[in-house]
Amino acid sequence: MALDELKAAIPDFAKDLKLNLGSVIGNSELPQQQLWGTVLACAIASRSPIVLKELEPEAQANLKPEAYQAAKSAAAIMAMNNVFYRTRHLLSDPEYGTMRAGLRMNVIGKPGVDKVDFELWSLAVSAINGCGQCLDSHEQVLRQAGVDRETIQEAVKIAAVIQAVGVTLDAEAVLAE
Repeated sequence: MALDELKAAIPDFAKDLKLNLGSVIGNSELPQQQLWGTVLACAIASRSPIVLKELEPEAQANLKPEAYQAAKSAAAIMAMNNVFYRTRHLLSDPEYGTMRAGLRMNVIGKPGVDKVDFELWSLAVSAINGCGQCLDSHEQVLRQAGVDRETIQEAVKIAAVIQAVGVTLDAEAVLAE
């Protein structure tokens, strides 16, 4: 099982990450599609080849093809949106906030899966990419759809742990060269 191999690769100094990885994925109360879509989107967003290589096969096995593609779409569109909206928010000139984005984002309107799932995956990726404006936007959509704060926090915890595992394992790979 890839999750076990990933946990086994985490060094002893990062034991908390190993425990947290097992907990946020193995003990998640999220429905299967929300869980594995979040895992896949976050593994992509982590930019860690090791994490993606180990978690992708299990995500693919646990997701229907349309959910698998939608999770990848969430990671892709948020890679663009997080840079654009974070930059617009950080620029001190408020005029940028009034300008039309002019970027295609059709997948957000028609993701191919339940909109709540796609929004949850987008929120988790936005947490990794650090876009406050996107986090607020996706959180509001989720809350308006009736999603509770615990579910949202669970997705953010998955994002945090996957990102930390990726950073740790990628650093160890570089140091081992």
